[in-house]
Amino acid sequence: MRIETSPVPVFQEKTVPTATRLSGWAALVRALNVQAPVRRPSVISEQHIRGSRRQQAEWSVFDKRYWPGVDFAAHLSFALRHEPIDLLVVKRVFEAVSADVVQEFVRSTPTGASSRRAWMFYELLTGRTLDIPELPVTLAAIDLLDPETYFTAAPHYSRRHRVRENLLGLARFSPMIRRTGRLKAFLERQLGGKAREILGRTGANVVARAASFLLLADSRASFAIEGERPPRGRLERWGRAVMQAGRIPLTLEEIIRLQGVLIEDRRFTQPGLRTDGVFLGQRDDQDSPLPEFIGARPQDLSELMADMIVANDRMRDSGIDPVLKAAATAFAFVYIHPFQDGNGRLHRCLIHHVLMERKFTPPGMVFPVSSAMLTHIDQYRESLQAHSSPLMNFIEWRPTPQRNVEVLNDTADLYRYFDCTDNAEFLYGCVEQTIDRDLPQEIDYLRRHDEAMRRIMEYVDMPDRLAEDLVMFIRKNNGKLAKKRRENEFAKLKDQEVAAVEAIVQEAFVGFEGS
Repeated sequence: MRIETSPVPVFQEKTVPTATRLSGWAALVRALNVQAPVRRPSVISEQHIRGSRRQQAEWSVFDKRYWPGVDFAAHLSFALRHEPIDLLVVKRVFEAVSADVVQEFVRSTPTGASSRRAWMFYELLTGRTLDIPELPVTLAAIDLLDPETYFTAAPHYSRRHRVRENLLGLARFSPMIRRTGRLKAFLERQLGGKAREILGRTGANVVARAASFLLLADSRASFAIEGERPPRGRLERWGRAVMQAGRIPLTLEEIIRLQGVLIEDRRFTQPGLRTDGVFLGQRDDQDSPLPEFIGARPQDLSELMADMIVANDRMRDSGIDPVLKAAATAFAFVYIHPFQDGNGRLHRCLIHHVLMERKFTPPGMVFPVSSAMLTHIDQYRESLQAHSSPLMNFIEWRPTPQRNVEVLNDTADLYRYFDCTDNAEFLYGCVEQTIDRDLPQEIDYLRRHDEAMRRIMEYVDMPDRLAEDLVMFIRKNNGKLAKKRRENEFAKLKDQEVAAVEAIVQEAFVGFEGS
């Protein structure tokens, strides 16, 4: 089957590098008018290039020797050998051609790795069966995804294809996580073990107090990311819900229960799966939607959520690294956006659920991942938008009389398949910060605070609460008790007592790196 491969200046709103032609997935998507974003497109240069391949902005540029020609099979082979696997693109390319075209590709080299992978991808993703006989039992099996390139689940062996199907999720719902150098480095650090080591040499009382503070900090940050400053009671209620995460298997009922904890007043928010559209973005001067992101259609939510949970279970049973699994499940949830409200906070709660369920988080402890996300809020938003923004060109919608959005085309596949690599790198960076900095810093603070309190109480007999306030006020005022505090709450202290207490606090916190 021949495809159109003439040079083009622009592909999916990206300027094509000069003197190159689209190849692989990009060539197939353009020629077949496939409705799917190609996130890392490839082109073939008209010139020889050093090293045979280079990155140029968003493009992978290959030497002219790689040019596949004008044949569908050659571009498919190129894509399977040299480009990342995007299940959405693969599925829609296969749906855009007849079964005869794919059968011809497989039959040309039925025992070849690319042919077998194409065969299995076709039957898994389209649900159709090709007219190709089962391969001989003597043929060695291959992996559907290369474990050196992707993180993979425990495989399901297909005798028909002689292929080990090792997707992280299901044929109908699966994230992809590439084995980048950064993720390999994170895994080598064994951060969960480092956290347990830190706590193992810390007294139980200090650990308990650190855990309480970090939980509150995470709760505050999670609301702050949404632009909210809730009262202390709501924070504590949400904190209790977070601490319950991971105790029972993840189900839709459990997620809905957590939504109920988050949104106590149900007068203005529909509980459970929403029955209308949802979008994030702005509104114009007529109050009509200007969406930057649109969630899945209401009629697709039940199936998408059920598949997300099954994929989560497969990753758990396969022993996938807890942080990678947390990223895959939590970001899948927020892309689906199944609820009318609370999706962002529940997304972050699911991170805690996975980390606690997999015992990555020490018992009784919550890593303040939301605090790290708030610190790096621009990177967090970029991580979310890197997946969601390219999808907007493939969602047809219209505004409703209620100033909401109604999706007009079938978009379920846009939420079934996604590359979670950037999300996983971002989340692992947040976890690293909490273990390398936040946890040790809080423990260090408590030890210094306790030492200051002990020395103050030995020097001046006062109630614990008043001494706590004294330490706090002195620290907030750069080691000195403010005149207003000196004349009010601490008017009974003598000048020499104030000076001595200030010196105690200064000595206790000298060199402390926290705020």
